[in-house]
Amino acid sequence: MNDSLFNLAPLILVFPLIGFLFNALVGRRFVEADRKTGERWSGWFATIMALSAFVVVVLLDVALNASHFHEHTVILGEWITIPGQGFSVPWAMQIDTLSVTMMLVVTGVGSIIHIYSIGYMHGDPDFSRYFAYLNLFLFFMLILVAGSNYLVLFVGWEGVGLCSYLLIGFWHARLAKDGTMKNANAARKAMIANRVGDAAMILGIILTFWVFGSVEFNHVFEEAIHIFESKEQMVTLVGTNIEMLFSTALFAITILFLIAATGKSAQLVLHVWLPDAMAGPTPASSLIHAATMVTSGIYLIVRSNVLYEISRAFSEAQGTLSSSDIVALVGASTALYAGLIAFTQYDIKKVLAYSTVSQLGFMIAAVGMGAYVAAMFHLITHAFFKALLFMGAGSVIHGMEHGHHEVAHAHHDDGHHDEGEDNFDPQDMRYMGGLRKLMPVTFWTYLVGALALAGVWPLAGFWSKDEILAHANTNQDGRQVFLIVFVFLLLAAVCTAFYMGRQLSMVFFGKARHEATTHAHESPRIMTFPLVLLA
Repeated sequence: MNDSLFNLAPLILVFPLIGFLFNALVGRRFVEADRKTGERWSGWFATIMALSAFVVVVLLDVALNASHFHEHTVILGEWITIPGQGFSVPWAMQIDTLSVTMMLVVTGVGSIIHIYSIGYMHGDPDFSRYFAYLNLFLFFMLILVAGSNYLVLFVGWEGVGLCSYLLIGFWHARLAKDGTMKNANAARKAMIANRVGDAAMILGIILTFWVFGSVEFNHVFEEAIHIFESKEQMVTLVGTNIEMLFSTALFAITILFLIAATGKSAQLVLHVWLPDAMAGPTPASSLIHAATMVTSGIYLIVRSNVLYEISRAFSEAQGTLSSSDIVALVGASTALYAGLIAFTQYDIKKVLAYSTVSQLGFMIAAVGMGAYVAAMFHLITHAFFKALLFMGAGSVIHGMEHGHHEVAHAHHDDGHHDEGEDNFDPQDMRYMGGLRKLMPVTFWTYLVGALALAGVWPLAGFWSKDEILAHANTNQDGRQVFLIVFVFLLLAAVCTAFYMGRQLSMVFFGKARHEATTHAHESPRIMTFPLVLLA
C-alpha cells in the first residue's frame, strides 16, 4: 500500500503547473470581470494547488519512512536517447530523504507565502500574473530538487532563474525617484549574475559526463566510489598519472559546482544580485530568500557530497587544499562580510537581504566542512524564520504605505503640501519607530523571527547555528582552515545579533519619526495569520 503512494509523485509537479496555466490563461479575465471575486478565484486556486502539492509530499514522506528502501525512482518518461550508444537520460524523480525534505520546505513555506500574498497583492492590476509566476516558481524548484540526474536538475535550475527574473522585475514599468527603471535593472542584474554560475554548472555537468559516462546521480556516485576504492589497482595497470588525472578532474567538477552554487546562493563575489532583488513584491522576496532559489546552491553541493568527500580524501593524501576547504572559506567569508554590510543598511528589506547572504554563508561553510546534516538543518530553520521576517517586513511596509496615504489625503483636503512627502520611503527604517503599539501582531511575530535569526535559545536558529559552530570548533584537528572558518562564523553570529537588534529598535521602539508612522495600522488577518503560523 505504502509503495503505491510513490505513484502519486508526478502530482507534485502537476498541481503547481495547473495553477500556473489557470492564472496565465484565464486568471486575468476573472479579475477584470469582477475584481473581488476574480482575486479570490485567482489567489485561492493558486494557493490550493500549492497546498495540494504539499499534501502529496507529506504522503511520500510517510511512504518513504515505511518503506524498506532508502529511495525510490519514479520515471516519467524518456528524454534524451542516443541510439547505439547505450546512453539515455530519463525524466525521472528521485524520492529520498534529501529530496523529500527539500520538497516539504518548498511546498510548505511556499503555501504559506501564497496565503499571505492574497492580502498583500490585493488591488494590484496584475494580481493573476503574480500568482502565475508564483506557481511556476514552485514548479521549477520542485523539478530541481526532485530530479534524478544533473540534466533534470539543470532544467529546474534554469527555471527558477527565469522565475526570479520575472518576480524581481514584476513591477518593471515603475520608475524610481531618480527616474531610473530600478525594478527592471534589478531583474537584469539577477539574470546576468546567475549566468556566470549557470555557465559553470554546464561545464561541471559536461565534465561529469566525460569522467563518469553518465549524469545520473546514483551511477555517478557509485562510479566515483568504485574508482576511488580501486585506485591502487588502476595505478598498477595504467600508471601513476591515472590517480592524478582523476583527482584533478574531480577537483575541477567540484569547483565548477561551487561557482554554480555561488551564483544561485549569492556568495562572494556573485552576491551582488540578491540585495537588489528587493525590487519585487515582498512575498516574492520571501519566496526567493527563504524556500526556493537561494537554497538551490546548497542543495547542489549536498546532493553531490560524494564527489566532494572523495576530492577531499585525494587532497588530504596529497597535502593540498581541497575543494571542500575552498567551499568552507567562501561560505565563512561571505557570512562575515554580509553581516558587516547589514549594519550600514536603512532599508528594512535590505537588512534582511544581507542577512540572507550571511546565513547562506553559514550553510555553505557547513557543507564545506562536511557537516551536511547541520547545513540542511539550518536551511530548514532559516526558511521558516526568514519567510516570517520578510512577510513581517511586508506587513510593516503595508502599514507605512497606508499611513502615508492617509496623511497625503488629509494634507490634500486642507490644501497643504509638504515637499518632504514626495521623498517618503515606506521601507526606510529612519521614518519608522514605535510601531510595536500600532502593529502588535506584526511586532510579536517579527520579534520571534528576529530572535531565531540571532540564535537566541531556545528558538530554532539557536540549535541549527550551534550545530555548525560546534562542528567547526570540534573538528579542527590542527587544520588551520577550520580554525579560520570557526572565527569568521563566530564573528558573523555576533554581527547577526547586533544588526537584528538595531532593526528591532529602529522599527518598533522609540518614538515615531514621521507623521505617516503615527497613522500606520495592523495588517488584515489574511496577512497576519501566516505570521502567527510561522512564529
